[in-house]
Amino acid sequence: MQERSINQQVTVSFNYPVLFTQDAFSIDNHHLANLVSTDGRKSARMLVVIDENVFTHHPHMITQLKCYALAHKIDLVKKPLVVTGGEKIKTQDPVLEHIYQVVADEKIDRHSYILVIGGGAVVDAVGYAAATAHRGIRLIRMPSTVLAQNDAGIGVKNGVNYLGRKNYLGCFTPPYAVINDHNLLSTLSARDKRAGMAEAVKVALIKSPDFFNELYTNRHALAAFEDDAVQSMIYRCAELHLDHIANSGDPFEMGSARPLDFGHWSAHKLEALSEYRIRHGEAVAIGIALDALYSCRQGMISEQQNNQIWQLLLDLGFELTCPELQTLDVTASLEEFREHLGGVLCITLLTHIGAAIEVNQIDSQCMQACADFLSASQAQKIQTP
Repeated sequence: MQERSINQQVTVSFNYPVLFTQDAFSIDNHHLANLVSTDGRKSARMLVVIDENVFTHHPHMITQLKCYALAHKIDLVKKPLVVTGGEKIKTQDPVLEHIYQVVADEKIDRHSYILVIGGGAVVDAVGYAAATAHRGIRLIRMPSTVLAQNDAGIGVKNGVNYLGRKNYLGCFTPPYAVINDHNLLSTLSARDKRAGMAEAVKVALIKSPDFFNELYTNRHALAAFEDDAVQSMIYRCAELHLDHIANSGDPFEMGSARPLDFGHWSAHKLEALSEYRIRHGEAVAIGIALDALYSCRQGMISEQQNNQIWQLLLDLGFELTCPELQTLDVTASLEEFREHLGGVLCITLLTHIGAAIEVNQIDSQCMQACADFLSASQAQKIQTP
């Protein structure tokens, strides 16, 4: 038999809008209506899923949704589902089975829509359900937290936790659209508002010295959650994240280099060790401080730069230590992260504020010393030795 081969190449272009608005369910706000009225159907069929944390603070949202749907010919196939908020939905809640059942019962097809309103964990879990039911139902995300609006809710990742590992089950599926409604942030706790700022610091450190300087200059306004400063931070952070996804050459992370995971190798482990008592953004802030200190001790950034990074995080209100650091096994955690990356360790470190490099080896002894230093420090008094 003659041996043959076919070299198949498929190019797929994804386009989705990320809209910034206020009061998205006001009758005269046409963003959502315009998104679902483009395929020629008389009415758009839509399943709505709402984070319980959002519903608690916006109890009239379902009534608003019904009025909006009636005014704009949107067919809500079922009363909106209110689901568990926070990391529990990705670890314990049977939300996947619930959504799959509703999709089957209500005959929701690939030309229908799932609208998810919630924080990053809810967006992740519902996104995974939407991406896997019928191999993909159109998902419209309406992130409700700072972290979700500037990072988790605008990208292409979906996932749930499994076997004790964060995002062990997941997929890369771009949303149909994202609507960032600034009004949803008004009822967040100070802790949740602050947590989302860590991702802005992260992307500034690896991508843009100008954005870092903006954050540093506005750090007290951000710590006070002043509207103009917060909106500017969210927009610029989202812009940098989206630019990386579109132009990095690896939007679905087929390789090992993941600069957007700066500070995350330890953050994911600290979250798990705390049984998710620590917010993702809080863990990322500690992870940033840890990797910045390691970069400093490896001679890659100056002590002055490291101090400025820590000062920004502290002035934003983050604590840069936690009890879980005392039990963090650096060697084991790096090995777990290597497996998550696909077999080759690739850690992003800083060469300057606004510039980064990927390395394939970490001095575990030095990194452990950095973790031990953070663990032994009182956050409000941390100074680099």
